[in-house]
Amino acid sequence: MAWRWEFAFEILPQLLWGTLYTLMAAGIGYAIAVVVGLIFLIGQRTPIVILNRITREVVEFIRSTPLLVQLFFVFFVAPQFGIKLAAWTAAMVTIGLHYGSYLSEVYRGALEAVPKQQWEASKALNFTTIRTYGRIILPQAFPVALPGMSNYLIGIFKDTPMLATIGVVELMQSANTVGSLTYRFLEPYTMVGVIFLIISLPAAMALRKLERTVARRQGMTKE
Repeated sequence: MAWRWEFAFEILPQLLWGTLYTLMAAGIGYAIAVVVGLIFLIGQRTPIVILNRITREVVEFIRSTPLLVQLFFVFFVAPQFGIKLAAWTAAMVTIGLHYGSYLSEVYRGALEAVPKQQWEASKALNFTTIRTYGRIILPQAFPVALPGMSNYLIGIFKDTPMLATIGVVELMQSANTVGSLTYRFLEPYTMVGVIFLIISLPAAMALRKLERTVARRQGMTKE
């Protein structure tokens, strides 16, 4: 089957709309994951032992199961327990929980990277918890967490094609629709790969530049 440029240009608008929905899914999913990760982090750092253990087990369970299985469970199995979600909602909830569990570990590692002397000094100066985190801990932890947070943002974007399995209209689903209607898959699938590449590479480069900038400013601050 030879490549047809006229067909490629014909389906390009439909794929671009799918790209827009893919970017929306990645952005919303990541925003949810950031919040869920903070909730999991708080749960793991709470002095309440039972809550701490439950949170740790939930995080480990989510991290140990594939995103695709979780998508199927939330969309197809959860309705049997009375939890019925639209495809888009199920996708956002699943991405948020899945990547939130990973981000919680990124946050935890970043906080543990802050020297204990900083915590002890804040306590000795009688700083409040909010002031300790806002003025002392988070400015030092953020540069450590940023690379991991950046990697998972790109990871969410690259995992959005899985959403097509539950009927979410995004880039991959748009390509599937084109292929099923025209019986031509060469152009739509190739264009999907190219679009992902065009977005992923500049985004990765921009995030790496941001990481270097933050690290450089952090070094200047320490000096």
